[in-house]
Amino acid sequence: MPPTSHQRNDSDLSITPLRRPKSEFHPAGGQQTTLRYSLSDFPILFNDDQSSTSVDWKAWCTTIGGCLTAMATFGYTNAFGVYQDIYTRSGAASASRISWIGSTQMFFMLAMALPAGKLLDMGYFRQATLFGSVLYVFSLFMVSIAHTDRYYQIFLAQGLGMGIGAGFLYVPALAVQSHHWKERKAFAMGMVTIGSSIGSIFFPIMLNQLFQKPSVGFGWGVRASAFVVLGLLVLANLLMSDKRDLKSEKPKAIPDIRGIMTDVPYLLCILACFFINLGVFFPYFYLQLFSILQNINPNIAFYFLAILSAASLPGRLIPNILADRFGPFNAIIPIIGISGALIFAMFGTSTVGGVVAFAIFYGFFSGAFISLCPACLASLSKSPDEVGIRFGIGYFLAGFGVLVGAPIDGELVGDTFTWHKPIVFSAVTVLAGFLFLLVVRWMLAKRKGTQLV
Repeated sequence: MPPTSHQRNDSDLSITPLRRPKSEFHPAGGQQTTLRYSLSDFPILFNDDQSSTSVDWKAWCTTIGGCLTAMATFGYTNAFGVYQDIYTRSGAASASRISWIGSTQMFFMLAMALPAGKLLDMGYFRQATLFGSVLYVFSLFMVSIAHTDRYYQIFLAQGLGMGIGAGFLYVPALAVQSHHWKERKAFAMGMVTIGSSIGSIFFPIMLNQLFQKPSVGFGWGVRASAFVVLGLLVLANLLMSDKRDLKSEKPKAIPDIRGIMTDVPYLLCILACFFINLGVFFPYFYLQLFSILQNINPNIAFYFLAILSAASLPGRLIPNILADRFGPFNAIIPIIGISGALIFAMFGTSTVGGVVAFAIFYGFFSGAFISLCPACLASLSKSPDEVGIRFGIGYFLAGFGVLVGAPIDGELVGDTFTWHKPIVFSAVTVLAGFLFLLVVRWMLAKRKGTQLV
C-alpha cells in the first residue's frame, strides 16, 4: 500500500551512527570481531526532500518577484529625465524646481523603508507590498491625467504618491531575500537590483517613443506605461512571499532598537551611504545635458543614459557573487573608490568615445554600489528578525542624500553651466563615503575576528 500524506516512506529515513560501536577484539588470528550496537547509536534523521524543494522554489520565486518589483519602481524612477524634459518645456516650473519632483520621489522610495521594514519584521510583508502596489499604480494613472503645466498636480501624484507607494515595495522586496537565502544572500539581492537596470533601459525608450507620437501623446503614453507597471506588480505580488516557517519554529524576537541605534559600525555605514548618495547620482541626472553642451550630437547623447543603465546590469550581479565569497564590505569599498575617481574623469570626456567609455565604466561600478548596499546592511544584522528595521532606518537616513544631492548639483551648475563645481562636489562626497566605509570594515574585522567581512 503506498504511503499516504500522513505516512513517511522508508526512503525518507537515514540511519547514521553517532559514535563508535562497542566491539570485542580477539587477538587470536582467524577469530571474528563482534560489533554490538545499541538503539541510542542510531538516531533517525528524516530527510524531507519535498519540503526542501518547496523552500528553494519559494526562494527563487521571491527573487524573481523582487526583480519585477525593482523594474517597476526603481527602474521607472530612473526614467524621470524624460518627464523632466516634458515638464520644463511645458512651463510647469524652472528646471531646478522640477528636479525636486524626481528627488522627492526617490527619497520617499528609500525613506518609506522605515515603516515598510517594520511591517516586514512584524510579518505583514504581503500586506505592505499590496498597499504599495495599489498606491503606486493609482498615482501613476493620476500622472496621466495631470496637467503638465500645473506643478502641484505633478508633485502630488509623481513626487509624493509614487514615491510613497514605491517605498512600500522596493526595500521590502530587497530585505525579504535575507529570509530565504543564507549563503547566497548578496547574490539574491543582486538579482533583484538587476530589475532596476532593465527598467532604466526599457521605460525611458518606451516613454520617449510614445510621447513623440501625435496619436499617443503624454496622457496615453503614461497610461500605457502604467498598464505595464500594473502587470509587473501583479506578477510580483503573486511570486513573492515571506518565509513563514521561521515564525512557527520560535516566537518572533523583538528587535533591539537601542542596540541598533548604538551600533557604531551600522551608524557609520549609514553616514557613508548618505555621503555617497549626495554625489553618486550626478551622472544619472546630468550626463545627457553635459554631453550636449560638449557639442555632441543630441541624437547620440540621448542614448548615453541607456548605455549607463545597460552597463550597470553586470555591475549589479558580478560583484555580489564576489561578496558572497569575500564579504560585502570587501567588495563595495574598492568599487566606491573607483566610482569617485571616475566622476573626476568627467573633466576629460569631451568626445563621443570618451563619454561612451565613461558611461560604461561608471554604469558598472555605480550599479555595483546600489546592489551591494543592501547586502552590507543585511550583514550587520544579528538575526533575520531585525533585517527589516535595519533596512528601514538605514535607507530612511541615507535617503536624505538622494533628496538634496540633485538640487545641490543644479544650483552648482547654475545658469552658466559651470561643470567643475558639481563634478568636484560629487566626487569628493563619494570619496568621503569611501573613507567611512574603510573605518566600518576595520571595526567589523576586529569584531568578527576575520578579514572576510
